[in-house]
Order: sequence, then C-alpha cells, then structure tokens
Amino acid sequence: MTHEELIARINELAAKRKAEGLTPEEEKERKELHQLYLKGFRSGIKTQIEGMKVVDSKGKDVTPDKLKEIQKKRHLHNRHLDKE
Repeated sequence: MTHEELIARINELAAKRKAEGLTPEEEKERKELHQLYLKGFRSGIKTQIEGMKVVDSKGKDVTPDKLKEIQKKRHLHNRHLDKE
C-alpha cells in the first residue's frame, strides 16, 4: 500500500467513523493503519534528524557527538572519513 493509499483509507475510515460508526473489523483496520502511518512518520523523522549537520554562525560544525557517531555508521556527511 502506498503512502497516498494509506492516507486515503485512513481518511475514509475517519469519515465513516464520524458519520455512522465503524464495525469491529473496520475499527481494527483503522487502528492498524494508524500504527502503520505512525511507524512510517517516525522513521522519516528519524532519518531527517540523523542526516542533520549542525553549524554555528561562524560555520563551525557543532553537531552533537552522539549524532556524529550515528552518521559515521551510516556514512553520512563523510563522517566515516573523519579521524577517530
């Protein structure tokens, strides 16, 4: 199921829930789709944060060490080439 299809089905169930209510099967599906959406959202946010490079106003890299370690493991920003 694509992201667009997932959103469309969630919205469809939300409208039906508001208008007339859902069957137990539909309510279960709604919860499962909601969890699937949240999992994808959290994954996307995590990827964005892990890809960040923080610099101060003078251009100095001030990325937190914990984030730099994650980036080294994922070979982001050429961190894997940094001296240990």
